[in-house]
Amino acid sequence: MLTLIDLVGLLPLLIVASTAVLVMLGVAWRRHHGGTAAVTVSGLALALASLPLASAAPSSPPLMIFDGLALMGSALVLVSGLFIAAMSHGYLAGYRGPREEFYLLLLCAVTGALGLVASNHLATLFISLELLSMPLYGMVAYSFRTERSLEAGIKYLILSAAATAFLLFGMALIYARTGHLELTALAAGVAGSPDPWILGGAALLLVGLGFKLSIIPFHQWTPDVYQGGLAPATTVLATVSKLAVFLVLLRLVLVAPVFGSGWLLGLISLLALLSMFGGNLLALFQPDLKRLLGYSSIAHMGYLLVAVIVGGPLALETTGVYLFTYIVATMGAFGVIMHVSGTGSGEDASGLHHYRGLFWHSPWLAALLTLSMLSLAGIPLTAGFFGKFYIIALGVEGSRWWLVGGIVIGSVIGLFYYLRVIVTLYLREPGMQQAVADAGRGRVEKLALLIVAVSILLLGIYPVPFIDWVAGLAWAARLL
Repeated sequence: MLTLIDLVGLLPLLIVASTAVLVMLGVAWRRHHGGTAAVTVSGLALALASLPLASAAPSSPPLMIFDGLALMGSALVLVSGLFIAAMSHGYLAGYRGPREEFYLLLLCAVTGALGLVASNHLATLFISLELLSMPLYGMVAYSFRTERSLEAGIKYLILSAAATAFLLFGMALIYARTGHLELTALAAGVAGSPDPWILGGAALLLVGLGFKLSIIPFHQWTPDVYQGGLAPATTVLATVSKLAVFLVLLRLVLVAPVFGSGWLLGLISLLALLSMFGGNLLALFQPDLKRLLGYSSIAHMGYLLVAVIVGGPLALETTGVYLFTYIVATMGAFGVIMHVSGTGSGEDASGLHHYRGLFWHSPWLAALLTLSMLSLAGIPLTAGFFGKFYIIALGVEGSRWWLVGGIVIGSVIGLFYYLRVIVTLYLREPGMQQAVADAGRGRVEKLALLIVAVSILLLGIYPVPFIDWVAGLAWAARLL
């Protein structure tokens, strides 16, 4: 039975879900793009402001848990959703077709992500994952009149359905052997030596979640979906979706001892190395910025798997630091793409030739994209440096030297294509196709990009307050 205290813990999720209902009713009554965007941003901001109140709730509702890990994940999800909603207003201003439904899909996806990071039961895990995934099908294929967007949506739908089948089959095998779906009871049920059926179920769960994270060899959908989907939809995939799924995977590994078995950890280590090298090598000579960022995300998920493999108290802190630094840099890169692109044709300005000489048209956009690329590369004085530092330190602490070597070599390879993007911004050659950077963009979008730029620099120069906040949440997590 839900109590009033439980509802207080659910407050951020309830606010976002209520905002989605309000947007749906508003669209049915009267279409207004600006009003819909304002309601969406206000709802997400109110949900973010309610997090301290939700964290003070003395108990969690049934099937969910609101510990430090859930609070950290909820904050990251809401910050990402706020940025995407703010940028989508200017991006969709020139879209030829209905625009208000995009915000409804975004709110539904954020609601699913909030449920996912707080799931303490395989049933809520599955329902929340589907609530996150299903709006993404529509968001990716939103510009369905263009062949590339429709193709991306269909590919993601079909392959995601296959991944869901693996996930459900894995849950079924584990339930058949343990009789439990709640994660804490599940941990007690597999406390002994896991049999082949439980190991098989855990492996199938890993396949299903690995697809959502674009881990090699479950990555084939990533470049096409990143390139074909509208930039805001791709940003949701790269930030909200990946951080929520990764936190669920981390919770499973920390709670269920079956994921700590030597055979499964060896498999995850192999997938991590494949993702580190494969993602960086595939991104080396990509002429499309969105495809490049898609392959880059594969490598970053490979780096993050080190936290899953090593585990322990420092894994939670490392995950929080790395996820936030990755997300803020990714938002900066996709924010520039959204700001530069015009959606009248349904195609984004994602080719590198669109950004050739961007500095001479819009120096501040070129500076932001430069900061984002440097942060993703892990260069000092940017936020990404501390993320890389933490993940390498965690690998050293766990004596995972092969993984540490993979991170270092992968980062060196990645530096090449990040610098290639940066050099392109400052080239100047007559006759090259260049985008108009500031057409139809308002103050809200520019303010969002400015906040991202300041965050990248501030976290790179003085990260102590943020690290203390993440460390406090990690130690407060009930998993420890």
